[in-house]
Amino acid sequence: MCRLFDINVLIDTFFLLKVTFPLRKKSIFVQSLLTIAEVKLKVNRQACFKIQFLDRMKRKGTIISILSLVVVIICASCVSSSEQAENVLFENSISEDATPAVLARIMQADKKPISEIKFEKGTYHFYPDKGLEEYCHISNHCDVMVSTAFPIRNFENLTIDGQGSTFIFHGIMIPFLIDHSKNITVKNLSVDWHEPFHSEGLIIANDEVKKTFDMQISEKYPYEIRNGQIYFIKEYYEHNLGQTILYDPARKAITFNTEKYTNLTTSKKADVSRNLDRIHYKYEVDFRGPEYKNLGRENRLFVEELKPGVVRIHNHGKKMPQVGMILSTKGEQGFNRVAPAFRITHTYGFNANDVTVHHAGGMGLIAENSADLILDHFNVTPSHGRMVSTTADATHFVGCRGKVVLRNCTLTNQLDDASNIHGTYQKIVDVLDDYRIGVRMGHSQQKGFVIGIANDTLGLVRLSNSFYPYQHLTIKSTQYINGRYQIITLNEKLPAEVQAGDLIENLSAYPELLVENCHISGNRARGLLISTPKKTVIRNNFFSTEMEALLIPVESGHWYESGNGSNITITGNVFQDCNHSGLNRGIIRFETDDDNENIAFHKINIINNKFNQFDNLILEISNTDNLKFTNNTITNSGTFPMLYPENPAIKVKSSKNIVFKDNTYSGDAKIILESDESIPNLKFH
Repeated sequence: MCRLFDINVLIDTFFLLKVTFPLRKKSIFVQSLLTIAEVKLKVNRQACFKIQFLDRMKRKGTIISILSLVVVIICASCVSSSEQAENVLFENSISEDATPAVLARIMQADKKPISEIKFEKGTYHFYPDKGLEEYCHISNHCDVMVSTAFPIRNFENLTIDGQGSTFIFHGIMIPFLIDHSKNITVKNLSVDWHEPFHSEGLIIANDEVKKTFDMQISEKYPYEIRNGQIYFIKEYYEHNLGQTILYDPARKAITFNTEKYTNLTTSKKADVSRNLDRIHYKYEVDFRGPEYKNLGRENRLFVEELKPGVVRIHNHGKKMPQVGMILSTKGEQGFNRVAPAFRITHTYGFNANDVTVHHAGGMGLIAENSADLILDHFNVTPSHGRMVSTTADATHFVGCRGKVVLRNCTLTNQLDDASNIHGTYQKIVDVLDDYRIGVRMGHSQQKGFVIGIANDTLGLVRLSNSFYPYQHLTIKSTQYINGRYQIITLNEKLPAEVQAGDLIENLSAYPELLVENCHISGNRARGLLISTPKKTVIRNNFFSTEMEALLIPVESGHWYESGNGSNITITGNVFQDCNHSGLNRGIIRFETDDDNENIAFHKINIINNKFNQFDNLILEISNTDNLKFTNNTITNSGTFPMLYPENPAIKVKSSKNIVFKDNTYSGDAKIILESDESIPNLKFH
């Protein structure tokens, strides 16, 4: 084909290719022609060059042919890049510390492209000492300096295949740090830590009168006591008691009615606190943040060792933990989420197939500002006889778009939700001019989050009036000032009514959601938190959770998690003894932080599900329009004693267009349905 054109035309074409279509990896042929074009550019000014080139194309009548050549060259370059990319195999010989070898090869990928990384089946250890170090703001985690052996940044079409291997990490590492990439697949491997980020102890005695309990700690969890406080010592890390919860070793799940016994009341108001009222802050301060949360507080508990491996905890403020239960502890809130297993940012196309996360010091997977994330047989389960898998959510998706799919996943014994899918509210603190606003991150664990990209649609929200935006605008650019404050320039003029205190949300950054054939049980907190207005299907799953199985919220005031649940189908699921923590909540619950009657949720279908519950309350509906509850079966399991026998099975408030049809109820509630004046004559069928 090259013979059809004047060589100057061809060279000019390649120059424009470089300017217009920058290619990360080019064939030697393409690189040579681009070099010639660059030499020519030194002789001819770029403006004259383009005019001459366009004139030449017109004279020769070759526009269509040249465009065809462009396509051929791009395709040829892609094929050439693919041919040059290597399949890398790591053998067991690196298993003692795989970090240096893996990191070195990945960091050469710009010059020596990689299409696939395989590991000879085995157990590989990864240490932080020779890992790539990076400071990270991670949504819903601590801001932390981490190490990684897998900095997957600016990659396309890469597969990492463990071939059945186990990867064991040491210290504060992020196993997979995936950023600004496309079409990444991780498969056939498991992730674990040599020393977990939590600790466990067996309750062997308690004294309700003296407010003490005794805990036996195995050699797996080294500890020391300093000034009456216990610290659990890990490789590269330590934690105090902090956040705790009880596990039932017989059920391998959170203890029934655990809220009566834990979280341990570890602090109290300080005895001496002078002149703090003289400290004034010009701008809003988040006193929940780790730098402020202990102001005016001191330790309530103190710990003594009775004998090696047995300690006594004094001054617990709740009921004494039951003998035979296992207390899990993960340290102080604000300091205990430091090492998720997968961190995915600005990535389009991610697949995890046959991946098991046995542990992580945070979430199993946290994805931000990414799209099309497919998890198939992505499992979160504990190992080595531990009660706990991950110390936070199994999976979490913030500001993602496209599709999020969880299929055939087992998500058990994590210390937070199985999954949370939401956007982010950010608060307008400055109206700088007609086109610019200054925004503040609402929660301390949202620092560093950028809400969107150019041309994304923002909604301006004033929750006192509506849960829905009063104006839509698009992003022109975002200026990152610091982790808490950014300036957003808009394409359109701001409306006159905008004011400081209003919120913004990114309406372009919500995904469609499918959760199918998953098993979710044994964990602290909820099953799924769903905050996306896009099509959502929750189908053929099993839930047995400590709190709600499904929470559809608008969390505007604490976590600043945006998204009004709409277009949700919940079908074919089994709900078994959920909400056994002791909290008075429904199994499926719609709730808002703001106590008003505005509609927040639309088009909900709850069809053909089975609820086998020990307690009465099944469904809490509020601020909802157009919900249908049909062909569901509700029975009483008798597994645990009722905690709230006075409850109805269903509560409805501030809603409209609610329909109950063809359901079967054989529970023990004296009143099946309770509704407020918003729907005074609503009936259960």
